[in-house]
Amino acid sequence: DEDSMMRGLSFVSFVGEGLVRYASTQRLQERLARHVKLGALPSLVLALEHKPVITLGKRGTERDLLEDRKDILRRGVDVEVSTRGGEVTFHGPGQVVMYPIISLRDWKIGARKYVESLEDAIIGTLRSYGIEGRGRVPGATGVWVEDRKIAAIGVRISQGISTHGLALNVDPDLSSFSSIIPCGLKDKEVTSMRKEMQLDRACDSSSTTSLASSTPPAPTVSDVQDHLFRNLSALLGAKEPL
Repeated sequence: DEDSMMRGLSFVSFVGEGLVRYASTQRLQERLARHVKLGALPSLVLALEHKPVITLGKRGTERDLLEDRKDILRRGVDVEVSTRGGEVTFHGPGQVVMYPIISLRDWKIGARKYVESLEDAIIGTLRSYGIEGRGRVPGATGVWVEDRKIAAIGVRISQGISTHGLALNVDPDLSSFSSIIPCGLKDKEVTSMRKEMQLDRACDSSSTTSLASSTPPAPTVSDVQDHLFRNLSALLGAKEPL
């Protein structure tokens, strides 16, 4: 559609500005969505890193917590109920979180195509770093490397406006996922870009050099967010980023 092809997508990044509490971003998204719906703001994408938090989506329950809520809070991890779809996940430092707030109705993008575009933006970004991801997994929205989950997707679409979005594990503390059943999927491993790059290097290495000295540094959250935004903009048919 020629009209949607010419629409711009603004990018607002808080990466490098400190960790952001989840509750405040939920309120911010709601306000921005109202402005986007009224046409007072263009469609936009927020990017940030969250202060450690476990979020319960619309299908998430306390049964998905493997640790008492009080103990989780005592460790300095927030627990928040979210308006997004999906079950339970963790957000924290080393993870790039993106919240596209887009007038899907104006852009003539259906819900399924939108979610698949989020998956494809992540897959394209991973490929830039030599990691082969896959989406379209029945009953398991998100992106996987083999059977290890590297990115979560949970969205809300209300009155044609999208909120919430995706979280890609760049280099978080993966032990933070041990107190939950991520996305309601038992016995599934969570991985990160750093871990996958180390695994690839270990498999490919035939020298006697130690893994620690031969492994390239993990990509930064800042670099990854830029790849993600460019890929998502192209997939949604946006013009050059604003």
